[in-house]
Amino acid sequence: MSKTTSKSLPHWGKEELHTARLENGFRIIYKQVPRPVTHCGLVINAGSRDEIAQHGESGAAHFIEHTLFKGTQKRKAFHILNRLDTVGGEFNAYTSKEDTWIYAAFSEQHLERAVELIADITFQATFPEKEIVKERDVILDELNAYLDSPAEAIFDEFEERLFAGHPLGGNILGTKESVSQMSRTVLKGFVDRHYQTDQMVFSAVGATPWKKVLRMCEKHFAAIPSGKAKLERIPFKNYQSFDLRTAKDIHQVHHMMGTVTHGSDHSDRLGLALLANHLGGPTMNNRLSLNVREKHGMAYNIECAYTPYSDVGTFSVYFGTDRRLHARAEKLVLKELRELREKKLGVRQLHDIKQQVLGHIALSQDSGSSMMTGLGKSFMLYDRVESLESVFASVEAITAEDVLRLANEVLAPEGLSHLVYLDR
Repeated sequence: MSKTTSKSLPHWGKEELHTARLENGFRIIYKQVPRPVTHCGLVINAGSRDEIAQHGESGAAHFIEHTLFKGTQKRKAFHILNRLDTVGGEFNAYTSKEDTWIYAAFSEQHLERAVELIADITFQATFPEKEIVKERDVILDELNAYLDSPAEAIFDEFEERLFAGHPLGGNILGTKESVSQMSRTVLKGFVDRHYQTDQMVFSAVGATPWKKVLRMCEKHFAAIPSGKAKLERIPFKNYQSFDLRTAKDIHQVHHMMGTVTHGSDHSDRLGLALLANHLGGPTMNNRLSLNVREKHGMAYNIECAYTPYSDVGTFSVYFGTDRRLHARAEKLVLKELRELREKKLGVRQLHDIKQQVLGHIALSQDSGSSMMTGLGKSFMLYDRVESLESVFASVEAITAEDVLRLANEVLAPEGLSHLVYLDR
């Protein structure tokens, strides 16, 4: 690496990173940082991808996330919710297609309170029948709210069609039918199959000394019986592009285009993230925002995203626009994709894009929550964590030729799928 390049990398001090594996297979990762707020969470390597639709499990992972809070062998729902609320902490959970998180944020002195509570609802949940009945209606309301928002629904339908016939295509919330029929037996079956110590990681970021953190985790997690989850993920194959345009009772056109690409296990993941950031990332100076929104005023919301799963990923562009502007906006987007396929980035342009990505990575380290989830996911999937310096160096090593190659892989018109919601 040249002297000029090394100076452009963010400076990072020594990382106080600690890991442990208990005898039952349960893993712990902890980053010690001098901050008054501690973030911790338990990640379980099970999500909607692991549901068996034929067994009525569609939406089970998400339903479980809700009902974990509804009662344990020693606590009722009220006491669970109050346990951290009374000390000003936050306690929540979420489900994705590949994992489930139970997490908390609180003043540093309350760490053991959080560790004990997470252990209690994860391993001692009772799934009361009356709470399951109530939660059905709550989740159906959540599902209806999502369906009423085409700007959100189109993302899930797009993946449903990209991964047609594969578990990754399933909606995390499930369907109205599956949620309406969800039973305690189905929920317990999913938990018994997946909530096992070999597929769990407790991740934390805070100022508590590591030895004290480890003692707390041993106290509350070491006695959990060891077990092996039945994780049987089927690789996705046989992608077929599509172009579907449907009329709906909406006021704006919503357009998704994209394809299937490499997952987080692939060496090109950072290159794909850099390409997505350059094309339509979160800043206002990305190519799509500058040329479709700012220059021509044809879209308020326009973005590009690379979404990696463990073994496969998606690369997509979304924009919303007025019906009378849609055809022109689509042409402008396709023009931007073509230019990225045909023209290699210049030296200065590539340098600036890298600096932007490096800056985003550095800023993410200012969030205890982002650090905690990033550490937990990496340790869960790969049993290791890349140092920040290694990630920075990998970004810096991306060449203009790499970006051009990836643009031709994921932006080729014959490989792009389109899903469009048109106003009636």
